[in-house]
Amino acid sequence: MKITTAEALIMEVLWRADHPVAVEDVREALAEEEWTDATIRTFLSRLVQKKAVAATKDGRRFLYRPLIARGDYVHAESKGLIDRLFDGQLEPFVAHFSEREDLSPAQIARLRQLIERLGRDK
Repeated sequence: MKITTAEALIMEVLWRADHPVAVEDVREALAEEEWTDATIRTFLSRLVQKKAVAATKDGRRFLYRPLIARGDYVHAESKGLIDRLFDGQLEPFVAHFSEREDLSPAQIARLRQLIERLGRDK
């Protein structure tokens, strides 16, 4: 399932909420985007069509909730990126990123801990 950048912003609102949300809630959460209710409804409608979001009628309005977990979405997007740009190989991705970004000593230490934990778990 392909979710656009704008749709992902709306999904983040839904994932953060602990209950189904209305268009007004999305507008308030994304006030800096200055989207109209009609724009938000369009994005939500697309997400419903993609089966990423469920809509439930509540009086004269609809309430929306995510049907996919954030972790599942992040995994699929990450895997797609690595497959597309690095032939499915994680090591070249990490090497490429670390050569172009200044990793802090704390980030490097966390990566070392992760690698050590992965080695113990296998």
